[in-house]
Amino acid sequence: MNDDIIKINGLKFFRADKVIFDGVDLNIKRGKITAIMGPSGSGKTTLLKLIGAQLYPEQGGVLFNGINIHKLSRKELYKTRRSMGLMFQSGALFTNLSVFENVAFPLREHTELPEDMIRDLVLMQLEAVGLRGARDLMPSELSGGMARRVALARTLIKDPKLMMYDEPFTGQDPITMGVLMRLIKNANDVLKLTSIIVSHDVAETASIADYIYIIANGKIVGHGEPDAVMQDNSPWVDQFVHGLPDGAMPFHYPAKNYYEDLLNA
Repeated sequence: MNDDIIKINGLKFFRADKVIFDGVDLNIKRGKITAIMGPSGSGKTTLLKLIGAQLYPEQGGVLFNGINIHKLSRKELYKTRRSMGLMFQSGALFTNLSVFENVAFPLREHTELPEDMIRDLVLMQLEAVGLRGARDLMPSELSGGMARRVALARTLIKDPKLMMYDEPFTGQDPITMGVLMRLIKNANDVLKLTSIIVSHDVAETASIADYIYIIANGKIVGHGEPDAVMQDNSPWVDQFVHGLPDGAMPFHYPAKNYYEDLLNA
């Protein structure tokens, strides 16, 4: 079997007249955790939507297990998506369903398993994320970190081969962030998954990633194993990983001369 579960070649994607991706090439290795990083607005979440064929590129291809996902029929696409799991930044839980019912929902929707088996599988997943005792709570009663752990349990219960995480650490306190990092790493190792983490949390993501791509200005501006990326001296990568306020990405949005602007007011 090919080592690459996903191959992206010459990917071009635009929103109106704005270039989001301009000839992007990247590979996602099977069984590894790959981080897609970059400044806000650089297209990280858009890339996940292209991988899942929620969006279609202007040019280039996205191959999933060697198949161009954007050329599948609707029936074939839905079948392929069952191998993918996506954990949204917000958690995206059903607000009118309890924790237990949220996690059970994919099994009830896509399988014909008996209720006693569904119950056991849900409790096993909730135990894995440390929330079996919270099964009767409603989403409104959960903290942000708990909601993301429930969302992770709901996604993993479908037994995906590819997990995609959209900004899983944003807005979390250090303890919750540590819990989520451990859960993502353990799930990838124990369940033999392939994981893609979209994030701008540099240190946290680098600590569990096997490989990192940094996207900026529509291009891959840096990639490699975490240690190599952290020591990369290229202007885009150096500015991003060290949080520099000015550099390849300027602090000021393009504008006409400041003094001329003031005098002409």
